[in-house]
Amino acid sequence: MTNIPSIHIAERRIAADEPPYIIAELSANHNGKLETALKIIEEAKKSGADAVKLQTYTADTITLNSDADEFRIKGGLWDGRTLYDLYQEAHMPWDWHKPLFDHARKLDITIFSSPFDNTAVDLLEDLNAPAYKIASFEAVDLPLIKYVASTGKPMIISTGMADAEEIAEAIEAAREGGCKELAILHCVSGYPAPAADYNLRTIPDMIERFGLVTGLSDHTLDNTTAITSVALGASIIEKHFTLDRSGGGPDDSFSLEPAELTALCRDSKTAWQALGSVNYGRKSSEQGNAQFRRSLYFVKDLKAGDVITEEAVRSVRPGFGLAPKHFEEVIGKRLAKDVSFGQATDWSCIVR
Repeated sequence: MTNIPSIHIAERRIAADEPPYIIAELSANHNGKLETALKIIEEAKKSGADAVKLQTYTADTITLNSDADEFRIKGGLWDGRTLYDLYQEAHMPWDWHKPLFDHARKLDITIFSSPFDNTAVDLLEDLNAPAYKIASFEAVDLPLIKYVASTGKPMIISTGMADAEEIAEAIEAAREGGCKELAILHCVSGYPAPAADYNLRTIPDMIERFGLVTGLSDHTLDNTTAITSVALGASIIEKHFTLDRSGGGPDDSFSLEPAELTALCRDSKTAWQALGSVNYGRKSSEQGNAQFRRSLYFVKDLKAGDVITEEAVRSVRPGFGLAPKHFEEVIGKRLAKDVSFGQATDWSCIVR
């Protein structure tokens, strides 16, 4: 493969010819407890994730404190709640960010965040965040994208709800802002999202259309969609992660638990390894078994000078005789020497 798009986050190269980069999204699964957030980072590390991601906002930086109908959620997990109320509960207190960054760095797992306004970017810059993620709902906030791009850090943009034109606009804004290392994630912004909505064949089209490192932000309830995406070229997989799916937090119900994240990290790497390259040669694991393929054996005792008939030769296992493709060539030939039942055919036995 040549001209493979790639980015680097904290010295980890991310590209189609590298194992998938797994991001554990902490989101609101801290459920208001710093201790829980710290534990989630520890479990993400144990599970084998490459990175853990936060979300940096307050209710006031993401919405307005309004009870008006258009600020109220209708349907889904958060039916009836106002945006302000939901984000007030779900937000990560800003004074938690430094201890969380310090804890992740102590554990040697990459940590970064999704900023939702310029002040969040400033906070994360003070913490020397190694990368930034633009959430799907903010993919249309081109000024925010440009501000993030101005940091010069790698950026990942989720594309849930965005059409091809909006994705192109987000990419253009990132480039105009100075972003040199950019990735995009195919995403369905349903919580949870049914696998049938994902249309994973979009991923190779995105790779061809936009020429960027491309991955998947997955909101389905298991790992099947994410692992399948690897076969279609996904280089990044992002999944919400919690300690307990029944924990009652805003995002718990559609998040992976530790055993499931461990399985995702393992199985997505296996899927990537299985892709390999175009190769019709005999594989190392096959070498010892080649002898058990079929070949031609004598099934009668014959004397030198006898004519070989169809009844005298069969295609059987093992594979130490002539290949079965030579059957018609052998029939009708005379023997150069005596042969016995169960003897492998060989050109030295046959007058040619």
